[in-house]
Amino acid sequence: MHTCTDIHTGKACTHTFFKICFWCSGIHLYSPYSVSKSKRIQCSRSFSATYSSEAPEIIPNQQSRQMVLMGLVTHAWKSQQAGAELFAIFAFGSCGSYSGETGALVRCNNDPKDVSSIIVLFGYPFRLYQVQYEMPLCDEESTSKTMNLMGDFSAPAEFFVTLGIFSFFYTMAALVIYLRFHKVYTENKRFPLVDFCVTVSFTFFWLVAAAAWGKGLTDVKGATRPSSLTAAMSVCHGEEAVCSAGATPSMGLANISVLFGFINFFLWAGNCWFVFKETPWHGQGQDQGQGPSQESAAEQGAVEKQ
Repeated sequence: MHTCTDIHTGKACTHTFFKICFWCSGIHLYSPYSVSKSKRIQCSRSFSATYSSEAPEIIPNQQSRQMVLMGLVTHAWKSQQAGAELFAIFAFGSCGSYSGETGALVRCNNDPKDVSSIIVLFGYPFRLYQVQYEMPLCDEESTSKTMNLMGDFSAPAEFFVTLGIFSFFYTMAALVIYLRFHKVYTENKRFPLVDFCVTVSFTFFWLVAAAAWGKGLTDVKGATRPSSLTAAMSVCHGEEAVCSAGATPSMGLANISVLFGFINFFLWAGNCWFVFKETPWHGQGQDQGQGPSQESAAEQGAVEKQ
């Protein structure tokens, strides 16, 4: 057991083998690893030689604080990266694997037996103008006519999926470098700077991609509604046929992909902060904020009270 004295109040306290000091008032719990320089506790060791040989030396306060902070930042950063990797898979997987169908019913000459069912399949990359279907003509000369859906929404969809794939690969590479080559990452100041710039770029691209794909999905919904299908067929505008809505496309998976896009934006925005703490810019800001005058004054006060 250590005998400890608070250098500011002069109160005695106990210091255990694990370096935890209690104020005599019993209110505050101090650890030399986290006590600021202005409140350092002076401990005189009065334990046996057996314990003194095993007891580790006290790490300087600033260094210990940085070690603890680095551990917390590392754990949070790895969690953020793992989350970004997972949601990137969800984003491009839900968008790239989507497929749906729409349709209509055409009844010619008000004959209940002469009903044609039109089913149109569509999906990623949503080049709807390439999707064909057969429209009945309800006359004796020809049985059907080949029609196409209207619209091309491949640009926002492909950009969204491509960004998700690149985000996944970059996150994988960043985790490998950060976990396996962390020493090289921290010693070379260029790596954190490049990582920060790339992370900011991915954050911006995810915001753009999620917003663009959300707008594109709204247009896809409008172009694939059964009402839009019947409005595009000329046979539905005549008196010889009656058209009605058929299969309605289910857009649940596509809606989830937009949600995953915005979740990725928030995850990458959070990553910006953790990566910024690895850059020299963060260290310079801390050094300027602390200043040498406050530390020197605390040290001077401690020497006078001793």
